Amino acid sequence: MKKLKLIPILALIFMFNVASMCSSDDDNSSSSSSSPSQVNTNATSGTWRVTLYSEDGSTQTSNFSGYAFTFASGGALTAVNGSTTQSGAWETYSDSGSTKMGIFFSASNGSFESISEDWNVLSSSSSKIALKHVSGGDGSIDLLTFEKN
Repeated sequence: MKKLKLIPILALIFMFNVASMCSSDDDNSSSSSSSPSQVNTNATSGTWRVTLYSEDGSTQTSNFSGYAFTFASGGALTAVNGSTTQSGAWETYSDSGSTKMGIFFSASNGSFESISEDWNVLSSSSSKIALKHVSGGDGSIDLLTFEKN
């Protein structure tokens, strides 16, 4: 009879340990402090520059040096550096409780193709938008940060 009383106690201890191992500090990719409408309002105000682009731990921010990004309210996206213009599109939306920002450039290779992704919005303010993308293939993490010009 003592063994039967011990089983529920061990089950409770096991469930408590499993719950503590599954804490929320493992991956914050789904949390976002900004709604899609807040990100839209922030992004469509002024021009932006890339202050961080890290692809799987390799910093490649310099690939976007000199470019001014404009997020138009209709979804058009342009990146201009002197006489060079890259054209694309962008959108924000909510997916499983996370705010996402889709960035899509028509360039078929190079740096602009590499940032053409669906990004998790980590934070968004009137002066900074921080994004994160986790690859579905190998789990690599890319980070992209825009700051207001």
